[in-house]
Amino acid sequence: MTLVKSDHSTLLERPALYTDYYELTMAQGYFLAGRQDEKASFDYFFRDIPFEGGYVIFAGIADLLKTLQNFRFHEDEIAYLAKQGFRKEFLNYLRNFELTADIHAAKEGEIVFPREPIVRIEGNIIEAQILETLLLNILNFESLIATKASRMKYAAGNRKVLDFGLRRAQGYGGIQASKAAYIGGIEATSNVYSSFRDDIPASGTMAHSWIQSFDDELTAFRKYAEYYPDDCILLVDTYDTLNIGVPNAIKVGKELEKRGHKLKGIRLDSGDLAYFSRQARKQLDEAGLEYVKIAVSNQLDERLIKSLISQDAPIDLFGVGTRLVTGQDSPALDGVYKLASVNDEPKLKISENIEKITLPGRKKVIRYSGDDGTFYGDGIVLEDEENVDTIYHPYYPAKHATVTTFNTEYLLSNVMQDGDLTIDIPTPKESASYAQQRLTKLIPEHKRFDNPHIYKVGISKKLMNLRDDLTQKMKNKS
Repeated sequence: MTLVKSDHSTLLERPALYTDYYELTMAQGYFLAGRQDEKASFDYFFRDIPFEGGYVIFAGIADLLKTLQNFRFHEDEIAYLAKQGFRKEFLNYLRNFELTADIHAAKEGEIVFPREPIVRIEGNIIEAQILETLLLNILNFESLIATKASRMKYAAGNRKVLDFGLRRAQGYGGIQASKAAYIGGIEATSNVYSSFRDDIPASGTMAHSWIQSFDDELTAFRKYAEYYPDDCILLVDTYDTLNIGVPNAIKVGKELEKRGHKLKGIRLDSGDLAYFSRQARKQLDEAGLEYVKIAVSNQLDERLIKSLISQDAPIDLFGVGTRLVTGQDSPALDGVYKLASVNDEPKLKISENIEKITLPGRKKVIRYSGDDGTFYGDGIVLEDEENVDTIYHPYYPAKHATVTTFNTEYLLSNVMQDGDLTIDIPTPKESASYAQQRLTKLIPEHKRFDNPHIYKVGISKKLMNLRDDLTQKMKNKS
């Protein structure tokens, strides 16, 4: 994967072959069958919320749109595909390929829920098909990490949370992870590349190796404070946290005061963080260093953060890494990309499992909110529907809700038309701000970690009837 820094901060310079092989074999099949001008519509959605949570933060659409600006087949790629046995006439088609798709999508940072189409791709059947893998790869991962970050920030409350995860990430995925984490609510990152690429605040302290490289810890602290007098956070657990590390930090803090500076903080990276933070806070306060902050790290996640806070641990900052950037506990978002129509004819996939029967046709998502802005539920309706009065549970229609008294907004908007962007791609800062603003409209019961309240997502009666009629027709044919 070639990483570049450009005016668009593109993640992939040459994305056309960033795909699964079967996407191209199907594309060639469509071409050989003379179907390249047929119009198709695909939906991107997910079925289950990761981390046993109550919501997902949608992320990755900005990176996807940037990447699609470079979507073309280069001559060396054409040559490679020729070696794989693809036919000359299809390769000539790819040589002249230009993206002409229309894309409707939710805003980056939007709060989204299972089954609702978050992105709709419309175009000729070949281009709509071959975008599948790229789209899933970017959106699934970034939405997963943004959601994990949101949970960590929710647990931390008004305490800061920083991303320390690059070294534990899966390769270049760490770059996307840092951006997604920022959208989800993390305040800064140790990842310098992501800070440069996406204008994310950078932050970092020191490692144990700095301290070990000196003859003694106090000398190591003093040298660091000499070079960074106004941004000095000392790692105090290299040898003996409470008997050596914190006392040495206090000495350096007092020396900084005499020079007109202040020690910014100490960091704990091992042991019982609740106990050590309380003891460290006591020592710092007794020394008159009440302003010195306490940061902690070491395999933290939202539940450990919540536990530390419930123990009244006097912690000001959490450094999170492995469990953030790997999406620990739910290593993948199960987002899928399913055909919804061909030449305006609705299509669906049938399954013995009713929950895997897809919703046919071109659709839109309506969000219903109270007068105070609080989200009530979402309705999935056909594109041409207006004034929907009732939404029905997708699988148990006896469960339904009247939505006539709520305010409405449409979640999907046109972001690409005929292959050209129709919006200014949001910056990570803008997406992060939007996500935080939208989260305030979600009731706490949806945000809790244990048995979160299930958010209402329903379908219109017209869509339900279309799905059921098509399902029966397909079964009759088989």
